[in-house]
Amino acid sequence: MPIRKMRDFQDLGHTGVIIIGDFTAQIGDPTGRDESRPPLTHEQIKINSEKYVEQLFTILIPEQTEIRYQSEWFGEMGMAAVLKMLGKFTLAQFMAHDTFRNRYEQGLSLGMHELMYPVLQAYDSVAINSDVELGATEQKFNILCGRDMQRYYSMEQQVAVLSPILLGTDGVNKMGKSLNNYIAVFDPPAEKFGKVMSIPDSLILNYYNYATSYSPQQLSEVKELLANGTNPMILKKKLAWEIVALYHGETEAQKAQEGFESLFSKGEIPEDIAEYEVTNAPQRIVNLLVASGLCATNGEAKRLIQGGGVSIDGEKVNGFDAELVLINGQVLRAGKRKFIKIKVV
Repeated sequence: MPIRKMRDFQDLGHTGVIIIGDFTAQIGDPTGRDESRPPLTHEQIKINSEKYVEQLFTILIPEQTEIRYQSEWFGEMGMAAVLKMLGKFTLAQFMAHDTFRNRYEQGLSLGMHELMYPVLQAYDSVAINSDVELGATEQKFNILCGRDMQRYYSMEQQVAVLSPILLGTDGVNKMGKSLNNYIAVFDPPAEKFGKVMSIPDSLILNYYNYATSYSPQQLSEVKELLANGTNPMILKKKLAWEIVALYHGETEAQKAQEGFESLFSKGEIPEDIAEYEVTNAPQRIVNLLVASGLCATNGEAKRLIQGGGVSIDGEKVNGFDAELVLINGQVLRAGKRKFIKIKVV
């Protein structure tokens, strides 16, 4: 959401500055989960930043975007300058931070290096002479530290623009990989469309508000349709179309919708599903689901079978220990969107 807001600024003629935290990432960002985030190596940071920038340019205008690295200003900074920065803040200020305070009160690990994180991020605003800093609400403390740091250096203080945290597809937790409740920027259009269609009805208005470019008037219309009992499936299809179009264009959005309707509304099987080779020996279903990539773990495979989400040629598979002699051309389905065609060799 902050990146899309930056694009709004770019559309008005402004330059967006993306700071790659190659120094703070080596410290480990204090998380909202009340635990220390493991620091990254220089090589990990380089790989992650390349992927990150590639994703950014699905939204941002490259010609109006500056990519800056913290090593530009921290690489040569001496201890005297670091101590001067630290002297601008008090321990009391930092213990007012919910994450730091909660971890301290619960007797959890809280390293001195973690207290440095907000200070270093605050100096970023000085280094680039920031006018506006964009971030999620969980970054409020750090962004306000940036305002304080600019004041200490006799600079005009930046404006803080905070965005709500986007909930994951489970409708409960913050969207993230660790909980597998995310929609990835680089997901194919059909995958994006399907994931949006899987969200609980309670998230419909939330996603229209935060994941599309709908105007306040359009959002009011969606809210009214929900209140009047409009079928949520209709609103989800439009939502999925809007999100896919934002990242891939209207043509791909239309293809994704047609593919979804063909697959789920008409009960058809996609034509371009991948083949998976097996021998003619009996195959244990759990092992097959994991080995083929349809499931990530045995636990996931078992949960899917238990929920009736695994079938072969439309026939549900029952039992974790089921061993099947497969026939060439059969289609194994896992969940709503994953298929493989069996090839016996």
